[in-house]
Amino acid sequence: MNTSPSLQSPQGDFVTGAISRIASMIREQDLKPGDRLPSEARLSEDLQVSRTVVREALRSLAALRLVDLGAGKRPTVAELDDASMSLMIQHGVITDQIDIQQIYDARRTIEARTAALAALRRTDAEAREILRHAEAMEASLEHSDVVMAHDIAFHLAIARASRNPVFALIIGAFQGVMRETWPIGWKSRRSDEERADMNRLHVDLARAIEAGDPQAAASLMDRHFDQSIKALLAAGII
Repeated sequence: MNTSPSLQSPQGDFVTGAISRIASMIREQDLKPGDRLPSEARLSEDLQVSRTVVREALRSLAALRLVDLGAGKRPTVAELDDASMSLMIQHGVITDQIDIQQIYDARRTIEARTAALAALRRTDAEAREILRHAEAMEASLEHSDVVMAHDIAFHLAIARASRNPVFALIIGAFQGVMRETWPIGWKSRRSDEERADMNRLHVDLARAIEAGDPQAAASLMDRHFDQSIKALLAAGII
């Protein structure tokens, strides 16, 4: 039996209030990732609520990836990650609130921008990493699982090289959907030649980023999404 308080119960009201006040405390005290929050006992005293309420509030904040909880340790401010956003996107697809076409429209817009920014802002090490993933895709034509792993890593590396952490979070949050749709798009390509063309396009894009050419990088990313959407249309999932 679930003993967690309903957020519409009187205790749930206390939990909701505690969530808001702890989040405000993080902001007001200018706490950074890894900084410790007060203990449960101290939070209970400061917020004038029971330790049970504090515990539930911290669990909710942990689920939102705002705090980290460790057994026997004080909670700490969490680093941003894409887990909660990824779950939200997957939930939206599963419940028919958003669809794959809409996701690819958003990805195309965002990733053309990340490619252009990466061409302008990437370090030499990042350019090498992006190219390494593209070349690994080209060398692994017969192993689709390897190609997929490097393809996803390729897009994440470009997002990180854009120097905009918001883009990196968003692209990371698309990983769950990417892992579901990628094999379908791969199989819908009619020949190894089409698959090889896709892999080669990634190498061309990596080299445009390496060369510091934002226009070419954005254009190649657009072309990549043209091909990907065509493959998903052929498979009948968009």
